[in-house]
Amino acid sequence: MSEPIEDGIVLTEEQKRRRRARSIAIALSLGVLVVLFYVVTLIKGPAVLVRPM
Repeated sequence: MSEPIEDGIVLTEEQKRRRRARSIAIALSLGVLVVLFYVVTLIKGPAVLVRPM
């Protein structure tokens, strides 16, 4: 009645290393984007709220 357990996809060490490098690159890109938005928000400051009626 019990079915054999499949191992699924087994990655080689090279594939694991590339996956980790890709994940780090994505994380750094997202971090830079967050910092960029934060800096732009600080530069604009309260001037965003000052607009003609």
